[in-house]
Amino acid sequence: MNITKFFRAAIAATALLVGFAHTAQADIVTWTGDTTAGPTFDRPFADFSDLSPNGPGVRYNTIAFAVDEDGEYAFTLHGLGFDTFLLLYENAFDPNAALTNGVAANDDLLNTRTSGFPAELSAGTQYFAVVTGFEAGEAGQYSLTVSGDGTISAVPEPSAWLMLAFGLTALACRQRCKPQR
Repeated sequence: MNITKFFRAAIAATALLVGFAHTAQADIVTWTGDTTAGPTFDRPFADFSDLSPNGPGVRYNTIAFAVDEDGEYAFTLHGLGFDTFLLLYENAFDPNAALTNGVAANDDLLNTRTSGFPAELSAGTQYFAVVTGFEAGEAGQYSLTVSGDGTISAVPEPSAWLMLAFGLTALACRQRCKPQR
């Protein structure tokens, strides 16, 4: 009888430990979009040393994300019929201060329609991938793929958080304001 209790306890403890064990997992995330109607900014050089004379008024899209594990992540951008340029910012991206917070950037990886680079990312830090063209007039549909050892998660825009707060407030008000029967 005691042996049965021992085995049950051992099985339960093993199941608990297996549940808590963190297995390494790789993640690959792809975002698609179109910069054609995006806002504009003055694009910096790939080394963030100054603004590029080829990049004033380029259209861009921003993708906010975070990773849950420190390590090297690979970025690959493919543009449909336009000369792409990819930038990575840490903590914040301000189009009016494009030289601030830059981590990595690239123009032509394999050809003019691809850009990319490897980058060391830290868990818990917010990053901003900025997809743009090499010069004004270079815009269009794109696909951005990020891969690495940890989980890559999109960070909602502030407007999404505002909509969530509004929805939760409306639900709470509805529950509170129900007529009594």
